[in-house]
Amino acid sequence: DAHDYRQGLATPMTHDILTRIEGHAGIISLNRPAALHALTLDMVHAMTEALLKWRTSRKVKCVIIDHAEGRGFCAGGDIAFLRNSALNDGGVSGRKFFHDEYQLNHLLFNYPRPVVAFMDGICMGGGVGISQPARFRVATEHTRLAMPETGIGLFPDVGGGWYLSRLEGRVGQFLALTGARIAGPGCLALGLATHYAPSEALAEAKARIASEDVERIDGILGTVSVTPPPSKVVETLFQINRHFASDTFEDILMNLEADDSDWAMREAATLRSKSPQTCKVALRQLAESIKLDDFADNMAMEYRIASRVLLRPDFAEGVRAVIVDKDNAPKWDPATPEGVTDELLDAIFAPLPADEEWKPL
Repeated sequence: DAHDYRQGLATPMTHDILTRIEGHAGIISLNRPAALHALTLDMVHAMTEALLKWRTSRKVKCVIIDHAEGRGFCAGGDIAFLRNSALNDGGVSGRKFFHDEYQLNHLLFNYPRPVVAFMDGICMGGGVGISQPARFRVATEHTRLAMPETGIGLFPDVGGGWYLSRLEGRVGQFLALTGARIAGPGCLALGLATHYAPSEALAEAKARIASEDVERIDGILGTVSVTPPPSKVVETLFQINRHFASDTFEDILMNLEADDSDWAMREAATLRSKSPQTCKVALRQLAESIKLDDFADNMAMEYRIASRVLLRPDFAEGVRAVIVDKDNAPKWDPATPEGVTDELLDAIFAPLPADEEWKPL
């Protein structure tokens, strides 16, 4: 089972993850359509189990990650579970979720076989965490990728610090702060996707990847790819790089509010609705991540942040406002950017006791 190799824990099999081998491809299909395939802890464990098994299999020469039915690809992590942990068990089960999910993210990042992620649909939060480590990332006309955590008082985790900080210019900071949704063409333009293909071509691509030489994966995806329509985010890169140039949240707000264009006013209003704590955490997270050479160090940093932010007031309140009560009127604490002090940020980013630090599998 997925975790008895490490911690003596049995992992229940779950129908929310379907695994199979076709040809020489190991296929992991997310299968929780009612929740847009959002990841539960059982799903994390089932994916980890399959990947560990296939890592040494002679049959499996590549891995495909997709969704089985309904709209996809993956709407994120099990936010209700995390909020329940924050409110009822002092964050113990929530930290376990983050710990094991980050091990899965790291396992994918360093996987020895080519991984192909088909991001056909919503791809947010946890969905970004299991698609961005893949060598090949296929966007479609249905793709909507986002890291929307500033709206619920969390932060762009699952490797978000690593991926966003390494995008060109300041678009990573823009995505982290605003939670903007990027369509398939934008994903390709920014490098968040390696290919753009129509959704009706994916079945053919998967069949060929499973049956043809693994050295041909790039070529196979190239033959089903098409030229995407223009990207809205690309059209605003000049404004993004100009207004999001600072790593100080107050500076970004001031820059936007000094510009009377419709775009700047809209983005300023968006940022004013987000958790000030999360926005400042995200900016420091990206600034720290870009200095790191090892993805494992990034995940250790994000686990420290997650361990603290989970129990801060903004997370339970943000989920209440957006997902539970749906009044979209969170009362953030601190309520203003100025109230989020350097001392608070230092405490959120501080090392954990040695026996509590995150470690890869």
